[in-house]
Amino acid sequence: MSPVRVRFAPSPTGFFHIGSARTALFNWLYARHTGGTFILRIEDTDKERNSDEFLRVIYDSLAWLGMNWDEGPRVGANGGGDFGPYRQSERAHIYREYLEKLRAAGRTYEKDGATWFKLLGERHTVFDEHRKKEVEKVKTAPMVIDDAIRGRVERVEDEDFVIFRSDGNPVFHFVNVVDDIAMKITHVIRGEDHLSNTSKHVALFEAFGVKPPVFAHIPLILKQNGPGKMSKRDQGALIEEYQRRGYLPEAVVNFITLLGWNPGGDREKMPIEEIVRLFDLPAVNQSNARFDDKKMAHMNMLYLLALPPAEFTAKARAYFEARKVATGGADDAYFEAVMALAQPKIKGIEELPAYTAYFWGEDYPTDEKAKAKALAKGEPKARLAELIEALRSPAADFASDTALEALIKSLAEARGLGFGDYQGVARIAVTGLSAGPSLTSILRLLGRERVLARLERFVATL
Repeated sequence: MSPVRVRFAPSPTGFFHIGSARTALFNWLYARHTGGTFILRIEDTDKERNSDEFLRVIYDSLAWLGMNWDEGPRVGANGGGDFGPYRQSERAHIYREYLEKLRAAGRTYEKDGATWFKLLGERHTVFDEHRKKEVEKVKTAPMVIDDAIRGRVERVEDEDFVIFRSDGNPVFHFVNVVDDIAMKITHVIRGEDHLSNTSKHVALFEAFGVKPPVFAHIPLILKQNGPGKMSKRDQGALIEEYQRRGYLPEAVVNFITLLGWNPGGDREKMPIEEIVRLFDLPAVNQSNARFDDKKMAHMNMLYLLALPPAEFTAKARAYFEARKVATGGADDAYFEAVMALAQPKIKGIEELPAYTAYFWGEDYPTDEKAKAKALAKGEPKARLAELIEALRSPAADFASDTALEALIKSLAEARGLGFGDYQGVARIAVTGLSAGPSLTSILRLLGRERVLARLERFVATL
């Protein structure tokens, strides 16, 4: 077999969709698994809808996800290979050459100003009920496609089709096949929605006298709720959204990989090296995959928990700085200590500003529902007064979580109460929230002076 050559061929006409990311990923994984070549080819012939911004998004998103391409734009001289240019807008001369080949073989004709591809077979005219007019049909043998994922697929192509529009521009079917031939593509891995195009493409390959590549049509990604394919308008559909929210690209890649591919067993979190080693087309499911943003968030949480503390802190600092989140001039040691408390508790870096707001200053919000709930239990004002007295004592060791916990437990036991009788209302008074890191860790990190000031200020409002 010739070395594997696969391609990802996006159009810069919109933001980078999770379905496009998965198509790119499956091509990249197959290339890396087989030691083949991953090609990025830009289908930018739609001049009215193309955008430099969307093109940049494609490049940046692939780079963020770690999908480096071997040939294509931004890869050294001549796109890193001998088959460029890698943008269709720069390949018009190639398309004209291949058009002349079809003309010379008698496989084209002109009609209504456009150039049509001529199928071979017996012709007859029928009335098309859907189009409400007579159309010419061509009797052809069923076309058999041995799809690497879907197995044997039979399709019938029974009408000639346009390959160059009346404005002189080639259509998708033509340029797609020509580029695959010229770039020596061995495997076409794309979405199931392209399966209906494959018979046209095979007919063109055969007309050029070229053996078609191996086709592999991956299942669709369905909406999280309700029927239908996930679209760019659906929540969680755009890769840029995950970048903006501070998701880890490794987590996004891991999650997308499992949308339609199963390595066997119950494993979820897998390093990319293992995914590359195990990935193969027969393990791709035929049934459609359903998107689940909760599973995506869970995967991201697993990766966040596994980060070394220093790396987590660095990512958090970068996220805060990019969004100009004020930290009250916190030094590195204090910021790192706060992040050490937050890392085991959060699901995503995007939660950090709200989750840690009370560590940076006195202007932090209070959850009013949680406050009302905490104040409805027992005698909150008396409990806070007792806690203030205990924490003001020189015996209160603010350098130790264990010592602070022992102090509060001792106070509770002396009054026939439990730790929780102090914890809930104290947490609201000091943080404005009903949940978070352990209360004693918060007290230790905030320090005696700030803790007492917040408790006293809160009591004064009761």
